[in-house]
Amino acid sequence: MKTTFAMAAALSLAAQAALADATPITWWHGMGGANEQVINQIAEKFNAAQQSCAITPVSKGTYEEALASGIAAFRSGEQPNVIQIFDAGAATIINAKGATIAAEDILTQNGHSFDRDAFIPGVRWFYADASGKFIGMPFNSSAPIMYVNDEALAKAGVTAPKTWAEFEEVAPKLKEAGYIPLTASQLTWMFFENFFSRNNVQMATNTNGYDSFDGTELRATAPEMIAFWARVKDWHDKGWLGFYGAGWSDNQKPFEEGKVAFWIGSSGSFGGLSKTATMPFSADFMPYDETVADGNKSSFIGGAALFAFSGKPEAENKCTADFFSFLTSTEIQAFYHQATGYVAITTAAYEKSKADGWYDQHPQAEVGIKQLMLPQGEWSKGYRLGFYPQIRVIEEREFNKLFSGETTVEDAFKAIETEGNELLARFAKTSG
Repeated sequence: MKTTFAMAAALSLAAQAALADATPITWWHGMGGANEQVINQIAEKFNAAQQSCAITPVSKGTYEEALASGIAAFRSGEQPNVIQIFDAGAATIINAKGATIAAEDILTQNGHSFDRDAFIPGVRWFYADASGKFIGMPFNSSAPIMYVNDEALAKAGVTAPKTWAEFEEVAPKLKEAGYIPLTASQLTWMFFENFFSRNNVQMATNTNGYDSFDGTELRATAPEMIAFWARVKDWHDKGWLGFYGAGWSDNQKPFEEGKVAFWIGSSGSFGGLSKTATMPFSADFMPYDETVADGNKSSFIGGAALFAFSGKPEAENKCTADFFSFLTSTEIQAFYHQATGYVAITTAAYEKSKADGWYDQHPQAEVGIKQLMLPQGEWSKGYRLGFYPQIRVIEEREFNKLFSGETTVEDAFKAIETEGNELLARFAKTSG
């Protein structure tokens, strides 16, 4: 027993000595709870896998707080090596001239190979530039999917809809059976951004903002969007859509409690929902609009990517590159996917999870990946819009007013477009 203890102590001291000699790098992120614990596990795995580098993850609060902290730190010369930036904040960090080194560049400059085609289609473009070069390294990626209360469907004698017209057919039966037919969290992502993507409708000029910030305008009043939201408002008025507030959990909780038949949530919610749902549930693709000619395309990803800040010593940049390479390895991607519910961002990690039998045990966990692997339309690759977190605030304000009867669909989306375009014009001026 004493010998075993002595060996363990010696190994611990050796590990500490190795870490002391390693090049330290920092990783700021915007995650908490169980997701933060998994980030800590990834850092531990990286530190244990080699002796040259030691990464320290630091939570900066929310996504928005991490973005603000990162920008302030760069301006004062105290930036971390790696920062997690959420989908809506991507344009801000990419536009900050000289702030970052493209993920693809930092990898290849430090001896790592990089294959864009290794990533699943729905992930490949969102954090890339117009030529396809990866500026950010996709990390916790997700898709908006439809979770299904199996008990509700059995009681009403209906099946899950593939289109919104099919939803309108089953909604009255679900309501008659005592259920709220539908709720959705973060309508800005589900019913605004991903309406454009899922139905292959142009979201903004200048190729959804990828070509240039200058002159980019939001197409919030696109006829397809107005027609869809007229239906959404009708569903709400008929009691087919429950809207309980802008908070994510506001609309998830009634589904967890078994009161709702369908909840449009994130594929990344699967892990938590498996522990909190009070009834059996399955999952399917988010329905598409059958009235739009070229619908049923892949959705935009949600979640966040990792960016490498510039202004760091070469040794630290090499460690950042080593970490990015480690992070996208098949083993780590499969681990992260299975531990959190976020999608496997590489085809190899997806295939490994299939071989592991993960989807045989958890078929819901495969839905988001399959949706992201649907054919991509011209307008379903992503968007690059400045001040987009602020535009989301405008959208939320107008959605609240719409459901409370304070505005009409036409006026709500006119306000989103007008105020959104004012913000886009302001952002374009900052981009020089």
